[in-house]
Amino acid sequence: MRVDAFDFDLPDDNIALRPASPRDAARLLVVPADDGFRHRSVSDLPSELRAGDALVFNDTRVLPAQLTGIRDREGTSAKVGATLHLRTAPDTWKAFVRGAKKLAEGETVTFGPTLDAKITAKAGSEVTFAFNQSENRLDEALATFGVVPLPPYIAQKRAIDERDSEDYQTVYARDSGAVAAPTAGLHFTESLLAELERCGIEKHFVTLHVGAGTFLPVKADDTKDHVMHEEWGEVSAETAAALNAVRARGNRVVGVGTTSLRLLESAVNEGGQIQPWSGTTDIFITPGYRFRAIDALMTNFHLPRSTLFMLVSAFSGIETMRSAYETAIAEGYRFYSYGDSSLLWPKREGE
Repeated sequence: MRVDAFDFDLPDDNIALRPASPRDAARLLVVPADDGFRHRSVSDLPSELRAGDALVFNDTRVLPAQLTGIRDREGTSAKVGATLHLRTAPDTWKAFVRGAKKLAEGETVTFGPTLDAKITAKAGSEVTFAFNQSENRLDEALATFGVVPLPPYIAQKRAIDERDSEDYQTVYARDSGAVAAPTAGLHFTESLLAELERCGIEKHFVTLHVGAGTFLPVKADDTKDHVMHEEWGEVSAETAAALNAVRARGNRVVGVGTTSLRLLESAVNEGGQIQPWSGTTDIFITPGYRFRAIDALMTNFHLPRSTLFMLVSAFSGIETMRSAYETAIAEGYRFYSYGDSSLLWPKREGE
């Protein structure tokens, strides 16, 4: 399918540079399959669901994975900017590097007084770093010398500050490993989670460590030629059994964010049963895909020509989503990571 079929114009004024406050005050565009769009707020979410339905959250925690270092070679120094995106061993990360051409395998980059890394592999702008710290000690060093890697469309317009370390983290984050936030989850507050529980709506957690590859543009002209980035995830046996029980009794499974959706669709079998699962996924969902694991999706508004806009177009229908985005732009909805949200129901059979 042509990538330009997923293009649209977005005014700069619709790009959010800060989140709503409180988080659940963000707007929520409800996109049903059978009637017009409805304008709600995230705090109204409990009234959009039924007792016995289940929300699936991604509990990954964002690491301060953007680093600035120095490479010395025969007395000549070069500045190195790296964004970690995939951990491959306790002491090893793959990273996207600005100025990767200046680096060679075997060289060492110093990121702080106690943190350096040897370059063990290099492919284009992607570099593999073996650090001198490992596991928790490496995470602590990253917390000291790294910063939260805000998406380019925010970082290009303002400086990262202390507020972002809290704003760009879900209130339920617990499993460190992501370098980008599962942004649909940023809208949830403790009070909203409590209200959902009071209404009998279940919450379950999976883990997908979102990588910086989520920000990479689609450079191919046709979707079949795009190579998707890999991300590590896990669905526990307990969560898989609970979600299968939800659907068996006739309730709905609602993915909070495309990361939860992609992980569940990686873990489901042909019969629609979610399986315990652990590993890396590079699932790429475009129109024509048959969804088996979820019944609805809560997600933010995505970039034009992005794999995520392709995903939501597959779920609710490309014409429906083009119309939804046109409506959101006209109504002043805020887009991208710090923006407003939507609740999508699947397209009708045959669309």
